[in-house]
Amino acid sequence: MSARLEVATGDITRLDVDAIVNAANESLLGGGGVDGAIHRAAGPELLASCRTLHGCPTGEAKITPGFRLPARHVIHTVGPVWHGGARGEPEKLASCYRNCFRMAREHGIRSLAFPAISCGVYGYPREEAAKIAAAECRRALADNPALERVLLVAFDETMAEVLRRAISPT
Repeated sequence: MSARLEVATGDITRLDVDAIVNAANESLLGGGGVDGAIHRAAGPELLASCRTLHGCPTGEAKITPGFRLPARHVIHTVGPVWHGGARGEPEKLASCYRNCFRMAREHGIRSLAFPAISCGVYGYPREEAAKIAAAECRRALADNPALERVLLVAFDETMAEVLRRAISPT
């Protein structure tokens, strides 16, 4: 299974995979960080498509075409804002991954790339978020043999190292 789960560093918008995951806000109408980068790279058609989805609650996921991206689809998910962990943040973050993997299965997606959901301006502690991401990826890969490749994509080497530690067998 480890060959199917990898960590990469770089720009998620340049990946040639079936789908990339957008760490979106609840409006789905673009924002900063990964969300803004995906909207810029996909072009105005992505915003028009997202307008028809009428937002997305935290922990849920919705899918659109990738438009001008190399990825054929974008799965939008809304991670939790970190408030110390007592407001259900771990379960909501796990739900983001589970719902993205459910979308992947429903749409025949065989390769999927995730950013570090909630680790930017939403303030989720990186180590804790990485452990949740790794656990949910392992579970999804075990449950879905058609899923050939899952990438956890870090924008910088510091986050990539956190993700590598999380997916390493202990």
